[in-house]
Amino acid sequence: MKFIYGKNDFKTLERGEENCWLLTNGLGGFSSCTGVNSVTRNDHALLMASLKAPNVRWNLVHRVSEKLVVEEEKSKTGTASEQSVENGTEAETKPEKTSIWLSTQSFEGKEPEDGYRNLNRFSFEDYPEWQFQAAGTEVIKSVVMQPGENTVAVRYEIHNRSRRNCCLEITPRYQFVPKGQDLEKGQKFSVKPVTEKETMGTVSSEHVELYYRINAEEKELPPVYEICSYPYDSCDGRRGSGRTVALHCFMAQVPAGSSRTVELVYSLRPDLPGYEPIRKELCAERRMLEETAGFSDPVAGMLAKSAGQFISYRESTGADTILAGFPFFEDWGRDTMIAMAGCCISVRRYETAKSILRTFAVYEKDGLMPNLFPEGGKEPMYNTVDAALLFINSVWLYVQKSGDEKFVREMWPVMERIVEHYRKGTGFGIHMDTDGLIMAGEGLDQVTWMDVRVGEILPTPRHGKPVEINAYWYNALKIMEQFSEKMLEEQAGEPSGKPAGEESAVWRAEDYAALAEQVKKSFSEQFWLEEEGYLKDVVSGTKSDRQIRCNQIWAVSMPFTMLTREQERRVVQTVWEKLYTPYGLRTLAQEDEEFHPYYGGEQLERDLAYHQGTVWVFPLGGYYLAYLKVHDHSAEAKETVRRQLEVMESALREGCVGQLPEIYDGENPTISKGCFAQAWSVGEILRVYEAMG
Repeated sequence: MKFIYGKNDFKTLERGEENCWLLTNGLGGFSSCTGVNSVTRNDHALLMASLKAPNVRWNLVHRVSEKLVVEEEKSKTGTASEQSVENGTEAETKPEKTSIWLSTQSFEGKEPEDGYRNLNRFSFEDYPEWQFQAAGTEVIKSVVMQPGENTVAVRYEIHNRSRRNCCLEITPRYQFVPKGQDLEKGQKFSVKPVTEKETMGTVSSEHVELYYRINAEEKELPPVYEICSYPYDSCDGRRGSGRTVALHCFMAQVPAGSSRTVELVYSLRPDLPGYEPIRKELCAERRMLEETAGFSDPVAGMLAKSAGQFISYRESTGADTILAGFPFFEDWGRDTMIAMAGCCISVRRYETAKSILRTFAVYEKDGLMPNLFPEGGKEPMYNTVDAALLFINSVWLYVQKSGDEKFVREMWPVMERIVEHYRKGTGFGIHMDTDGLIMAGEGLDQVTWMDVRVGEILPTPRHGKPVEINAYWYNALKIMEQFSEKMLEEQAGEPSGKPAGEESAVWRAEDYAALAEQVKKSFSEQFWLEEEGYLKDVVSGTKSDRQIRCNQIWAVSMPFTMLTREQERRVVQTVWEKLYTPYGLRTLAQEDEEFHPYYGGEQLERDLAYHQGTVWVFPLGGYYLAYLKVHDHSAEAKETVRRQLEVMESALREGCVGQLPEIYDGENPTISKGCFAQAWSVGEILRVYEAMG
C-alpha cells in the first residue's frame, strides 16, 4: 500500500506538519520527521541512534537543511561582467543568485524555511520520498534506514531542466544528545571532513563518533546554532524548542540542462554501505513481513509491515522484545504481552514470539513478569498484574498457531509458578481472595493498564478486583487445565518448577477446572449487572465500580470466557452504544461525570484525561473479536466488521503514515495523539484481520 500526498495536503504549514513518517532499525533506533521535512518534536531526527539496544538512544542528526541556489539567467544584452569588459573595465561581476528553500522548519528568532511551498508530492510505501520543483529544477529526495544497523542514507536526484546553473546546498544540523535532552551551546564537536584521500568523514562529540560519506563538495563552517520550534511538544506542555548546530555544509553543483545524484550516508560503523544496498535490504525485509503474514487485504498487509517496526533486539537479554510505541515509549511487559499476539503470532513470526516468551520466562519472579527492563544492570520492575496472566495466554496462542507443543513443556514450570503465586499472593497486593477472584493494587501502586498516578492522586483508581484481570485469570486457569494432563504425565508426578525444598502439591487438570468453576461463579455473582446489562469495571465497594469502561470487553473476547452468550451479547451492545468510535473505544462513557472530552495540555491535564474518556485504539481489537464471537463468526458479521475497518485506511493516512497511534480525544476522535505509532494498536487490529480469514 502506497500513500501519496499532493499540494492540497500541504497547502499550509500546519496542514503539512500533521503527517510524519517512521523508519526503524530493529535496535530501538529510528528516523522520523514530518511529511514536509520539518521537525516538530524534540524526538524527531534524521538519525536517532541506539547506542545500547533498545533504549539508550541519542539524537545525533536532528535534521537536514536544504536549499537550491540558482544563478540568474543571462539577459539578451549580456551579463554584468560582459558589459564591464565592453566598457573597458577589468572588474568581474559574479552572476546574481537566488536561494530557494526545499526544507521546511520554524524557528525561534529567525525567519522560517518554507520549502513546503515548492513540494509537489510526498509518498510513503516502504520509505519516504519527496518531489520538489523550483526554478526549472526537479529534486527527488528519499530516506532509507538499514535494518539491524544505526545507519541512515539520504539520496537526492537533481534534474536541472533550466538554462541556469544551480547548486543544492545541504546543511546537516546536529545535536549529539541523549533522546529528550537539548544541546548546550558549550558542547564540543570535532569534524574530520571528507577529502580526496579520505572518502569518509567523521563528526564526534560526547565520546560518540559518527561516520559519514557524501559525493559533493564539503565546506567547513564555524558552529552555527539555531533554535527549532516544536509545536507538537509545546501544545502538550513539553519543551517547545531545541537547539541544533551546523558544523559544515555540502554543495552539489548541477550545470544547466544536466542531472546529478547525491548520496549522504551516516552510520556508527566505519564500513559505510551505499544508498541502494540499504534501500534493497529495507524493501526486502518489509516485503518478507507482508508475504509471511499472508493477508489479502492491503490495509492488513500494510499493518503487517508496520508491526515489524516495533520488534527490537534487546542487548541486556540477547533476545527480541517489542517497543511499546514511538517516539516516547520503551519495551514494557504488559504492552509486549498484548502486542505480541498481533505483531508476532497473527503475522506468523513464530520464532520472534518464542524468543520474547523465553526472555520473559527467564525474568519471572514470584509469579510476576517484568513490566520494565531498566538499563545499566538494574533489577527489572514488576509493577503489573496483567503481564503474567497474558504470558500464559501468549503461550496458548503461540502453540495453537505454530503447533509447537514441545514449547508447552519448556514454559510449564513458569506457568505453574504464576498460578501458584497468584493463588497464594505476591507483590503489589496481588492475591486470590477466598471467592477465587484476583485482587490487585495497594497504596499508590497502580498495576492494571490504567496505571496513571499524579503525585498522590490516582485519576483512575482500580484497587480491588478489576474486571479484565479476572477475565485473564479464568482464561489462564482454563489454559492450564488444557495443558496439565499431558504435562503431568510426562513429569511422572514430579512437581515441576518448584524451588528446592518447597513443598507443594501438584495441581492436575481437575484442580484447575475446579478453581476455574469457582471463579466463574463468583465472577457472575459479583460483576454482572443484570438490569443494566454490563459488567462492573472493578469490585471495590466504591462508586467507580459501576462506571462503564472498555475493560469489560475482554471478558468476552478472550479464548476462554465465563458469561452466557446472552450476557456477552449485552456487553457487546453496551460497549457499542456507550464506548465505540471508528478509531477506538472510549475509556469511560461520555455521560459519566468524570468524563474528559479532550486530551492535551500540561502533564497533569493529560494524565487526568488519559483513562477518563480518552479513546484508545487497542481495545477496538477486543471489541471486534467479541462482536464476531457473539455473532458466531457469520458471513454477515464479518462483512459488518470489514466495512467498519475500512476507516482504518484513513487512520493510516493521518498522523504517522502507515501506522496506528496510541490515542484520540474522547469526544471527537479525529486527530491522533500520544505515541504516533503504538504496537498494541497495530497488533490488536491485525488479530481482527486474522480472525476474519
